[in-house]
Amino acid sequence: QVQLVESGGGLVQAGGSLRLSCAASGLPFSMYALAWFRQDSGKEREFVAAISRSGVNTGYADSVKGRFVISRDNAKRTVSLQVNSLKPEDTAVYYCAADFEASSISYSVASSDYRFWGQGTQVTVSS
Repeated sequence: QVQLVESGGGLVQAGGSLRLSCAASGLPFSMYALAWFRQDSGKEREFVAAISRSGVNTGYADSVKGRFVISRDNAKRTVSLQVNSLKPEDTAVYYCAADFEASSISYSVASSDYRFWGQGTQVTVSS
């Protein structure tokens, strides 16, 4: 079975940092583009960051550009999201996702393109 498990969320004050991780099993990890999405209560799920199969190309939502960094370790079968300079509006459940349809150098920002999803990890940023 395919399984994506997020960890690293928590409660942090504004301006603080966290490192979110997602461990994958049951799929050929290096064949999937990977992404992070987030969803706060009462809002739609939104794109946060993505990384291509090769790991060379990355993309970020404008709201997190310059503050968040996505990375992957194909040997450890993990994808991470370093979240820095956190703001209260970053509060959400953060989900990792895997997209088999992406090319080796591309990624999608559409949640509908991602086949596998984790259950999420909560990030709460206080003022």
